[in-house]
Amino acid sequence: MSIPRITSRTPLRESSSSSLEKAQVALPLLSTLPFMAVKNARRTRSRAALLVFLSLVFISSYIFFVQRPALSTSIVPHRTPAGSSLAEALDAMRNSHLSSGAERRKTLYSRPQVKLTPEQELAAVSSFLASLAANVIPPTVDPSQPIDPQLVLEFDTRGTRANEEVQVMVEDVWSRNPVFLYSKLYSPISREIKATLLSMNLHLAPTIIDVDIRPDADVLKPILMRLTSLSDLPILLVGGKPVGSITEVREMVETGELQRKIHEAGR
Repeated sequence: MSIPRITSRTPLRESSSSSLEKAQVALPLLSTLPFMAVKNARRTRSRAALLVFLSLVFISSYIFFVQRPALSTSIVPHRTPAGSSLAEALDAMRNSHLSSGAERRKTLYSRPQVKLTPEQELAAVSSFLASLAANVIPPTVDPSQPIDPQLVLEFDTRGTRANEEVQVMVEDVWSRNPVFLYSKLYSPISREIKATLLSMNLHLAPTIIDVDIRPDADVLKPILMRLTSLSDLPILLVGGKPVGSITEVREMVETGELQRKIHEAGR
């Protein structure tokens, strides 16, 4: 039996088949390598992105909850020189206004109130009651003492021109109300005087206040008694002057003296 001679042209069947099998085995492995590499790369990127996100969340939370109070207390708003000057000027104006107002109030209350004579007080009370029907004398007023001018006068009773304004008030009230009667509604004497005045056909109707039906009667009546030196109502005023008792009024009507006084008062 002869041994075949192997030359360079003789095909190596076993080696070729073995190489082919190895190549077939290696081919799937080589085909899976790129997929695994891509899969591993995606996992790596996902982990990196998650780490970055968690880091950002941690840093944001740290700044918001820990560093924010420190920053808010340490940051001082910057004020420009112009803003600072404007603010200082406004503060100076405000302080000047407050101080001047305080000084004015201090000066105002340091001045004494105007003092009214009995004639001026009678005019002030009459003007107060005649100007508005709802005006009443407070029950806290002591009728035996001069009334507080602030209660019955509309102007500043501590002003530098208070005395001048009092004189103007006196002239005004008696020129507007030359005949003024403080009466009693259910008094026969008061009804007699009202009838007498009505018969005179005065150009300006007399101003009549029925004291006994007023809510301030207990205070007003003794004030009128003190200011006119009369003992009871009715009280007839002509030009701001009390005429007198009912007997005197009757005598003046008979002699024409009452008409003359009313004419001199301006009506």
